[in-house]
Amino acid sequence: MFEGHSDVSQLEKTLMSRLPAKEIRKWIQKYSTPYRELMSYYKCAMMEVCTKFNVLDEELSLRYDRNPIESIKSRLKTPESILDKLQRRGLYPSVENIEENVFDVAGVRVICSYVSDIYMLADALEKQDDIVIVRKKDYIKEPKENGYRSLHLITEIPIFLHDRKRMMKVEVQLRTISMDWWASLEHKICYKKDFIVTDEMRQELRECAEIGARLDARMETLQERANLLTDGK
Repeated sequence: MFEGHSDVSQLEKTLMSRLPAKEIRKWIQKYSTPYRELMSYYKCAMMEVCTKFNVLDEELSLRYDRNPIESIKSRLKTPESILDKLQRRGLYPSVENIEENVFDVAGVRVICSYVSDIYMLADALEKQDDIVIVRKKDYIKEPKENGYRSLHLITEIPIFLHDRKRMMKVEVQLRTISMDWWASLEHKICYKKDFIVTDEMRQELRECAEIGARLDARMETLQERANLLTDGK
């Protein structure tokens, strides 16, 4: 029943569209085996992506005498968040619709030292022959209206199961430390319950994001100067 659409009555569809997220989650848990299986595939895909970035970090640290990656984080989208996204798109909750329409179920966030490291790592990832870049959104060159900056890649990567290969999508976000710091605090400020962010606060947040971008540029310039001084010895 959970896996397809044909066994779902029109009445069920109507009822599901009216249920809150917690009730929908209970419904999913009732038919949990295909859902748990899909989530396990996403977990495997996240591990594959994290391994690729760890390998790149190790290799590039030898070349540049520093680690371009500060940290790597991964997360699996919660059932509530997944189903909310499906509902907002007018899609019925099913394993097929999750996999075919929600591309950020699995997410890997790579925090980098400098902006140039972001593009270097993204380019290195894109050149790997088992990775497909499905979509790219560059919010560094073209920040969001609120000031948000990051490079987003929707990747497709194979996972090798005991009897077959399966392609899975993973969203990769690459940010500098300052971009991540800003995004984290902006979320805490703007997503409180029963709270409306004023236009003045939004303007200040955009200015803070711009200050962070200028700091990134200055710190990278200092790194380049340090490299020249080191190379000159």
